[in-house]
Amino acid sequence: MRIDERITDRYADLSPQEQRAAQTLLDHLDELATYRSAELAELSGVSKATMSRLFRHLGFADFDEVRDHLRELRSAGEPRRVDGKPSAAAHLMRETESIRGVLESPAIEAVVALHLRQQVAAARGDVRLAPLPGQMIGEELVDLTPEDVVVAVGFRRRPAGFGGFLAEAAATGASVVLLADGSARQHATLAAHWIECPVSSTLAFDSYAAAMSVVSMLADGVLSATGRAGRDRASEITASYTRLSEVER
Repeated sequence: MRIDERITDRYADLSPQEQRAAQTLLDHLDELATYRSAELAELSGVSKATMSRLFRHLGFADFDEVRDHLRELRSAGEPRRVDGKPSAAAHLMRETESIRGVLESPAIEAVVALHLRQQVAAARGDVRLAPLPGQMIGEELVDLTPEDVVVAVGFRRRPAGFGGFLAEAAATGASVVLLADGSARQHATLAAHWIECPVSSTLAFDSYAAAMSVVSMLADGVLSATGRAGRDRASEITASYTRLSEVER
């Protein structure tokens, strides 16, 4: 259970002093890890001993364990609580920093320069999305060769078998590109290229602005690499949309 759920579940069993301290924890939940236990006790108007008893009643050995718990929640993608109206300026600054950091990475050019970068649907055929509904991932890996490229997208809350998938894909000889946030660092050694895309945000939920910017840049690089054939394919796809009335005019 998350710490706020534990407080709700056990609130009635807490002493009045512990209840006051618990309310302070809830009021400062997002920045809790920046405090010391003594500071929280002072904020609550209770003794350090009372604060320590509260942690134990909530199932934590001490405040260090509370910090670890909060970090685990955040690294697992738990949305932050945001009080009041978010600052547009602060959000824009954070997004810009994230995008700049990704696009200035030397790994970007290496990925764009891969031999089979043409394998983007708008530029050429034989581009597959896997797994599709009802399919097993092994069905998609069996036909891979050293001339293929696998772009693995794995942000926080990845499927449990993600590492095994990367290892299996790499074993086929295909070039593996890992597009992920920093929480996938343990998987980076399995990829030929790792493009780290920050997802932390000033808002409640993670932001994928940097990742989407990378996707656009890679797609543009693939289209450029295919030359005239890629441009002709893209034009023909557009023409077929019109003939089939598949898009608004």
